Amino acid sequence: MNALPARIACVGLPGSGKSTIGRQLARRLDVKFIDSDLVIEQRIGCSIREFFEREGESAFRDLEEAVVDELTLDGACVLSTGGGTILRPANREHLRQRTQAIYLHSAPEDVFRRLRNDQNRPLLQVSDPLARLKELYGVRDPLYRETSHFVIETGRPSVSTLVNMILMQLELAGIVPARA
Repeated sequence: MNALPARIACVGLPGSGKSTIGRQLARRLDVKFIDSDLVIEQRIGCSIREFFEREGESAFRDLEEAVVDELTLDGACVLSTGGGTILRPANREHLRQRTQAIYLHSAPEDVFRRLRNDQNRPLLQVSDPLARLKELYGVRDPLYRETSHFVIETGRPSVSTLVNMILMQLELAGIVPARA
């Protein structure tokens, strides 16, 4: 496929598959893949977890907002956003107006199963990560839905099945050309 005129953004809870699915989607569409968290880490010269601990969440969200503003003006790409990107109204507006946002909807229990051994997620380094995920879901699910043009249920399908489901939605909406 040729480059798309549109930018596609993946939003969802931490561990919902935004980077994994986004990378595969970009490969299938033959466009670049950008992970906003990796861009942030390159700019700050340390992990987001370290920055979070040292500077606090508010400073991180300020930096994230500037990066999202910049990346949503980039050319054709698939953008994977951090799980909390949608907390800022400016980010929701930029994602909604400048991209085709796809909400990778995952139940907190599914995310917990995927992330239970991951030590690199600052918001999940608590005594009860499942309760924390349920709390995050309660706050963020309406914001993901407000921001997104498409909602994809991640559940148990394979990555390739989910990518095919997304491509089908984008084709039906006329955002990408139908595959032969």
